[in-house]
Amino acid sequence: METENTELLRFTTAGSVDDGKSTLIGRLLYDSKAIFEDQYEAVRRASERRGEEEVNLALLTDGLRAEREQGITIDVAYRYFATPKRKFIIADTPGHIQYTRNMVTGASTANAAIILVDARKGIVEQTRRHAFIASLLQIPHLVVCINKMDLVDYNEEVYNTLKKEFEHFSYKLDVKDVHFIPISALRGDNVVDRSKNMPWYEGSTLLYYLENVHIGSDHNFIDTRFPIQYVIRPNTDAYHDYRSYAGRVSAGVVKKGDEVLLLPSGFKTRIARIDTFDGELQEAYPPMSVSLLLEEDFDLSRGDMIVREHNQPSVSQDIDVMVCWFNERPMQPQGKYRILHTTQEARCIVKEIRYKLDINTLHRDTANVHIGMNDIARLVIRTTKPLFFDSYRRNRQTGSLIFIDEGSNETVGAGMII
Repeated sequence: METENTELLRFTTAGSVDDGKSTLIGRLLYDSKAIFEDQYEAVRRASERRGEEEVNLALLTDGLRAEREQGITIDVAYRYFATPKRKFIIADTPGHIQYTRNMVTGASTANAAIILVDARKGIVEQTRRHAFIASLLQIPHLVVCINKMDLVDYNEEVYNTLKKEFEHFSYKLDVKDVHFIPISALRGDNVVDRSKNMPWYEGSTLLYYLENVHIGSDHNFIDTRFPIQYVIRPNTDAYHDYRSYAGRVSAGVVKKGDEVLLLPSGFKTRIARIDTFDGELQEAYPPMSVSLLLEEDFDLSRGDMIVREHNQPSVSQDIDVMVCWFNERPMQPQGKYRILHTTQEARCIVKEIRYKLDINTLHRDTANVHIGMNDIARLVIRTTKPLFFDSYRRNRQTGSLIFIDEGSNETVGAGMII
């Protein structure tokens, strides 16, 4: 049965309005026995009250009252479930254009994205937007579920046509692994159980795919990056000279005895020990949280980074970023913002807005650079101190940053370093 170290898969769902995302999640939870009888009962009663013939599984996930009343998803809803093979966190993100920022938030940590396509409507503008955002956020695995197959008589031709059309579009995107599954979330075809209605489909069910997709190599194990979060100095008699640096391994593998380079000072030393709450380790890798002891004492503090001499991140104050804007107040050209990057905090000025992206056509608009809520744009910022970063494509941890309004302290944007 489930062990402590069961792998965790985070996935996000996206699709146009009424493509059946919430029904699909409800079906996954119900068919994989991840909900309680009383929850199912409550949903059955609610479905009856609404005069629906079948139990509306979408009501399992639409937690906000406004969502239930309108029958739509507004905010990002996180759901947790587990099977004997894996644990799952689902970020159910809204499909409407005005919630692009919610989708970016829900998808930023995902290993996989499920994009739903209504078999009757085909590939619509929203499908392209979501696929683009998935590629922008470098989500490693994309699952395209052609849903509502029951409404097109489980026709293989319809499935093949939509599959071809999506493949043709996805060539323009930076997506490595795309998988297609014909499903009916309402009837449960190919979600958890294989469909008897589509004998022509020989691939796996959605749950089987989610349980077995290989996510071990989604992390970057090549470039060693250890941003320091906290310096541990107990100052007790037992640990009089103890000084270690706590943080999370963002990339690469650190081993006891490894020679490392300290940024920004440029000093070299070796790793003397790797400590954790449960005792000493010989090596650590992403996304483990550990504390490192070095052979010599150095004055390191939060925001500094431990790397390797022959594999260093970029260091600069001028940074090229794709940003998704979260706030009602538009981005100010030449505006000053606080930024958080790994464990580092700095301030920045928006030096130049290069273009705004039309997500639907992927067209770059250089004339209109008014960046409002949910807009995605490319800009150059100048920071008050050098940051140690990689491109977002290479490392999602060291390649992302967030913008904070200095006055209101609100998170106003998320950036991906190019």
